[in-house]
Amino acid sequence: MAPAMKLSPTVADLSLSVTLALDARAKELARERDDIVNMAVGEPDFPAPAACLEAAERRLRSGHVKYTPAAGTPSLRATIARYVTETRGVPYEAADIVVCHSAKHALSGAILALLGAGDEMLIPLPAWVSYFEMVKIAGATPVLVPPRPDYRPDLEAIERAIGPRTRALLLCSPSNPSGYVLDADELRALTDLARRHDLWILSDEIYRRLVYEGPPAGSPVAAGADLRERVAIVDGASKCFAMTGFRIGFLCGPRPLISAVTNLHSQMTGSPNAVSQDAYEAALVEEPPEVATMVRAFAERRGVLVDGLRALGLSLPEPRGAFYAFPDVGAYLDERGSVGFCADLLEDRGLALVPGAAFGMDRHVRLSYATSLANIREALARLGEFLKR
Repeated sequence: MAPAMKLSPTVADLSLSVTLALDARAKELARERDDIVNMAVGEPDFPAPAACLEAAERRLRSGHVKYTPAAGTPSLRATIARYVTETRGVPYEAADIVVCHSAKHALSGAILALLGAGDEMLIPLPAWVSYFEMVKIAGATPVLVPPRPDYRPDLEAIERAIGPRTRALLLCSPSNPSGYVLDADELRALTDLARRHDLWILSDEIYRRLVYEGPPAGSPVAAGADLRERVAIVDGASKCFAMTGFRIGFLCGPRPLISAVTNLHSQMTGSPNAVSQDAYEAALVEEPPEVATMVRAFAERRGVLVDGLRALGLSLPEPRGAFYAFPDVGAYLDERGSVGFCADLLEDRGLALVPGAAFGMDRHVRLSYATSLANIREALARLGEFLKR
């Protein structure tokens, strides 16, 4: 008789990412029927920029596809440092950068380096589901703080949630799932809070380039010279360069943290992908023209989707950035909440959305407009029919 399988408690309770699970189910249904509209996954429907593809091809044809240093190639680290200096307005050097297999890899490495058993990380809601699980994997506790009724961060509630074990504050602006962009006053208040309570700020800036109106997205590191020593920035190639499958990103921050994450990754994952590093460097040396084209398309899609959702009578945070809308469908939920709503919508109408429960706000659903205008209009029609039913 085979022995009973016993898994580590750290991983036994983990589930597959909700967004990836729904995307997989939508693709499974698409093999059975040809009418599925998938607005669940946050993946640009554009090809990677030509310069990036050419750089990847050059590396492949060279035959020199070998291990690189654990922290990434010196050339890419220097290029990222220049890129961050130019885009965040704060000077960085190559030694302040560790290249990672993705922004997700950078986030998990930073969380494992910053938090330990019993520690707490503040996460303003709504927030990406993987944040919660990464914190738990580190043995720490995610402390979830709901927003104000107008969807702005509740600064007073965030400060009230700080306790003796609180070590860090996680920010994502523009936000996944709401598209909300923190303004200068909010960033200033949050960085002041971090100073007062001696907290790290882990800033997920993967959507930084994707802002469609108003001022650009700011970084907390720009709020004062001292912030450089308590802010860690995560960014990567997936979203604004449409390089999801390349799996490449970086962590930027104080050198003791960068050294710790480099050591961690050297033991856990080795070196980043050599081909992807060259491709990413090509994107950062000079912004490819395809990026501006993509941003214009997202801006148009955003307008169609937001107007359409409001025409259906749904309220939502103003999505100034990223490529998501996060409407409130609370009036249409039964006891199964947003998970049941999205399951029924997918099976009955062939429309895949992500339940707000995955982001800590069960009254909502997330729609990605990283898809065609035709798909967006069809999605709105199907959602409208579903709501009427």
